[in-house]
Amino acid sequence: MKIAIITTINGQHQEIQVNGHQTLLEFLRHNLKLKGTVEGCSVGVCGSCTVLIDGKPVSSCLTLASNIEGKQVTTIEGLSQNGDFDPVQQPFSSTKPSSAAFAPPG
Repeated sequence: MKIAIITTINGQHQEIQVNGHQTLLEFLRHNLKLKGTVEGCSVGVCGSCTVLIDGKPVSSCLTLASNIEGKQVTTIEGLSQNGDFDPVQQPFSSTKPSSAAFAPPG
């Protein structure tokens, strides 16, 4: 069943249709092609699927897409401003990893 919602994603007003059972992670990756939010553990503990909803961090793998009705969602893609990297994005901007012990999922 499709559900019509109005939301804001990365500063862009959206009038969209989502499946009732679809997670926000699935919607962002498959429908909007925003690939920065990735699935890691699928149980909301690893943090790789974290997005901001109304400024608060949320696991998108545990959130239904229909629950973003009337809310503002910010993904990693939406953090940069005026073409400059956000401090969260900065460590991933170089081609060399900052630590051999850390590898982003995906």
